[in-house]
Amino acid sequence: MATVKTTLGRRSFLKSSVLAGGGMMLSFSWFAGCEIPNRKEAATIEMPEEWFELNSYIKIGDNGVVTLFNPNPEFGQNVKTSMPMILADELDVDWKNVIVEQANFYPKRYDRQFTGGSQSIRQGWNILRTAGATAKRMLVTAAAQHWQVPVNEVTAKAGILYHTATNKEISYGEIASLAAIQPIPEEVELKEIKDFKIIGTSKKNVAGTEIVTGKPMFGIDYQAEGMLIAMIIHPPAFGMKLKKFDATKAKSMPGIKDVFKIDTLKSDYARNYFDTTTFTELITVVGNSTWEVMQAKKEVVVDWEQAPEHTFQMDARGNKIAINVPAGLESTTVHQTKMNQYNKKPGNILRKDGDPEKAFKNAAKILERTYSAPFLAHNTMEPVNCFANVSAEKAELYGPIQAPEFIIGTLSERLKLPKDKIQINLARMGGGFGLRAYGHHMIEAAVISQEMKAPIKMVYTREDDMSYGIYRPSYTATYKAAMDENNNLIAFHVKAGGIPESPLAPNRFPAGAIENYLAEAWEIPSNITIGAFRAPRSNFIAGAEQSFLDELAEELGKDPIEFRLELLERAKNNPVGENNDYDPERYAGVIKLVKSKSNWDEINDKSRGFSAYFCHNTYVAQVLDLEIENDKPKVNNVYAAVDCGIVVNKDAAKNMGEGAIIDGIGNSLYGEQTFKDGVPQKLNFDRYQLIRMSEAPKSIEVHFVENEHNPTGMGEPLFPPIFAAMANALYRATGQRHYQQPFIIEKKIIG
Repeated sequence: MATVKTTLGRRSFLKSSVLAGGGMMLSFSWFAGCEIPNRKEAATIEMPEEWFELNSYIKIGDNGVVTLFNPNPEFGQNVKTSMPMILADELDVDWKNVIVEQANFYPKRYDRQFTGGSQSIRQGWNILRTAGATAKRMLVTAAAQHWQVPVNEVTAKAGILYHTATNKEISYGEIASLAAIQPIPEEVELKEIKDFKIIGTSKKNVAGTEIVTGKPMFGIDYQAEGMLIAMIIHPPAFGMKLKKFDATKAKSMPGIKDVFKIDTLKSDYARNYFDTTTFTELITVVGNSTWEVMQAKKEVVVDWEQAPEHTFQMDARGNKIAINVPAGLESTTVHQTKMNQYNKKPGNILRKDGDPEKAFKNAAKILERTYSAPFLAHNTMEPVNCFANVSAEKAELYGPIQAPEFIIGTLSERLKLPKDKIQINLARMGGGFGLRAYGHHMIEAAVISQEMKAPIKMVYTREDDMSYGIYRPSYTATYKAAMDENNNLIAFHVKAGGIPESPLAPNRFPAGAIENYLAEAWEIPSNITIGAFRAPRSNFIAGAEQSFLDELAEELGKDPIEFRLELLERAKNNPVGENNDYDPERYAGVIKLVKSKSNWDEINDKSRGFSAYFCHNTYVAQVLDLEIENDKPKVNNVYAAVDCGIVVNKDAAKNMGEGAIIDGIGNSLYGEQTFKDGVPQKLNFDRYQLIRMSEAPKSIEVHFVENEHNPTGMGEPLFPPIFAAMANALYRATGQRHYQQPFIIEKKIIG
């Protein structure tokens, strides 16, 4: 067993008390609305007369029913099931007697209420285990005190405490009130991995019944007495701002309460990391119903003007920096020209091993290829929305948000209310992918409610959503490889940049595996706002890198899998440099696993593409099989091997992997947002194509490397490499290499 100190926990989240009627509460609180994991099983659970909170993650009823709280926002990745599973295992309770609740935003009780970066399970692992073990220890101590026996003679199993020598037993519920007054232990023992009973199994989504039966649980479902509907009007183009408007006709329309301008952020406010730089001066239309407001929006006459270049301050996690926003109306054609120009100039050197310049100068042969990808829109199923009810004394918000802790300060400053007077209730999100890490919708809703002195629900149309910004940036990367007269790889060079950031991670593979290595980056400023998008930066650079390595392997006359394994063997046994951010043995492990599971050596009659990548602390390798039907690719099978450490919930992990793969295939084939004079050209799904259900792979197999490493992420790491697996399979099917995303334009495969 591992022994861990609870000092941090005691300081940050543990506080015990007794509730009326007997029982125990140990405050840590990750709770909100009751969600029961399985209705058939739940029918056998009699709700307790009294709840006893053992910590802010755990609440035990007087009848032994246990409520476990999920702290992190949920948008389909199943943390609402998987995180409580960690608690339940260390607590030693029977999952069938568990109820799961979603916690609202409560920073004093929770260390990290942020869903993003595939970090929820990774960062919650030790905290949740310690919380469960702490609560269990207090229950064991209470039972020992009750029976007057040594603590080390009391055992726990499935919510029951036992003293074998005297043949005594007592349920958690019966002893909970006595446990509540026990001192918080200084240290607790965590289970050995081999003793896990819940972790590593498959548990169904605890909210599954509510989802499929249409229970209101998303922000867009929210209703409140006296609630009004609000919508915004933002500039039609990036680089423009409001000059004046006339809402005379709109205000006279049925059901319309008001039309007015709002400023979401004050000009002198130092924005935090997740405050967007998009549009802070908006027009809002408020009325009784969605339809009435949508019609009134059309009748607002607006005069826009070009915005000047400007600078604002940002508090980037403690570092104050100045952000410059250029003026002008940008277009995709101009972007492409600029990126080509920048890519030919020297960039900022981020890593240099050996003497790459000399190696390239003396090379017998050089392979050089350039890859590019467009801006991408998030296109979450649920449009942006938020409910707000703001008074002079307090504010209550309900809506989809990935990072409430990063928006609370901005809300406080803008509303002029103390943070403890602002309650953010976390709705289930109909998709996130990074978009909802940004809380502009909450600020907009709150400012509108404050102005109207009424509860409002602010909703974007799909066109609002897709033209507001926070896109995945547009990127370009050029790769070069040098070979000697014996066709040996002697140097590698990558130069990558984008609008407005570079996607380059200079210390990732194949850095560390090649003697002469050079990585350069560049950036082009833009007033088109970008932000987190599933596996930021990796979602482009993985596809470019792995496509180039595939072509390089062919140039060297090597099998693409064996070529990667050779490089990783070098990185393992004789690494170049000291800053390589991957473990070559674990990287090679997933490649070998997918090679085996896909029968790579035996199946030679299919158009197959291979890819592998490391990001978000997780290693992934993929093989994709396809065929061409009516000039379009049809994906038959995808095999994925994943090393994400201990897998908490196998069903949930597989589901995330499958979703990431399908999403990546769709974006590789179709994803693209373009601009003309600052205006986004694709505003709905009639022009911005997403993958259809009929286009999903016939079969997806997700296989996990079995090990005892602490768990890492699953929501993002399977997304980046599938772009290259798709490109490499298309090459084998058509003979054409693909250097520009999306791969399909006007229903034809292009090279």
